[in-house]
Amino acid sequence: MIPSSALPGIILASSSAYRRELLSRLQLPFESIAPDIDETPLPGEAPEQTALRLAREKAAAVARLRPGALVIGSDQVATLDGLQIGKPGDHARALAQLQLMRGRRVTFHTALCLWDSRLDPAAPDAVQLDNVQTFVTFRDLSDPELDAYLRIEQPYDCAGSAKNEGLGIALLERIDSSDPTALTGLPLIALSGMLRRAGVPFFGV
Repeated sequence: MIPSSALPGIILASSSAYRRELLSRLQLPFESIAPDIDETPLPGEAPEQTALRLAREKAAAVARLRPGALVIGSDQVATLDGLQIGKPGDHARALAQLQLMRGRRVTFHTALCLWDSRLDPAAPDAVQLDNVQTFVTFRDLSDPELDAYLRIEQPYDCAGSAKNEGLGIALLERIDSSDPTALTGLPLIALSGMLRRAGVPFFGV
């Protein structure tokens, strides 16, 4: 285990308030830097590959700015029938998303990358990658209920148009995942394992 005095800085490559809140649960000092990358899916790219590529690119972009740091990148892609469901951006698109997903099972791919910029990128464990899948079954709710929810919570920056950590949980019938934090955007179980492999001590020991 690396002595605490020798630990590298931890940087979250994100401007997401949801991811910052999640990472703060680990009670490790960190800072956030928004990565400047193009998040457009590539033609013919599978949803899982989009999420993994973007998580890696976010971490790499910030690692170039802060050599010697541990950089965390994450990305989430929601899919229905193999098609990607992105962030709606406005009320009309969000309502259309929820109408499409009601009564159905949606897969959320939450990809995670830990980039140890102390190491050569080709070295083992220099770049750790994982994808945590969450299967979400939406309730079959009416248009007025969906519209009312959106006007209350306005989750227009969330893939799938629902904040499961807020009122959006009432839209859901079932969540199946190995990591309950993955759906919110940062899989802490997987991340804890990655940080341990990078030599980060927990509980002060």
